[in-house]
Amino acid sequence: MSKDQNIAAQERFGADVINAGSIDVIDDVVAPDFVDNDPAPDQGPGVDGFKQFWTSLRSAFPDFRVEVDAMVADEDSVAIAYRATGTHQGDFVGFAATGSPIDIRGVQVTRFRDAMMVERWGSSDQLTLLQQIGAKSLPG
Repeated sequence: MSKDQNIAAQERFGADVINAGSIDVIDDVVAPDFVDNDPAPDQGPGVDGFKQFWTSLRSAFPDFRVEVDAMVADEDSVAIAYRATGTHQGDFVGFAATGSPIDIRGVQVTRFRDAMMVERWGSSDQLTLLQQIGAKSLPG
């Protein structure tokens, strides 16, 4: 597929799944054999694990939003640097809602096949997120 189709799929994932919270759209943009190389704590494998993660995150941060600061793409992959914001309004990795705002940065590289996400690598500033919700120690 073309670079433009991969960018469009990445943008749809960002707009519909991340920013709007439409978890059902994952089936339209994530391949059944999807692999997340950097899963979140307690995230299961594959598409089902990815859905569980986004459902849990949106429950903890219902107003969670990502703004893309930079994007680089080729015929197979899309890389983004982003800023994520939200308000801690539900349980998150064992921490009860605090009402605290979060504002973190991260990077993600996603490989596509036929304009579907098939593999993801990423890193976000989880330590800062935990500090912003008042964590005094790391979970686990």
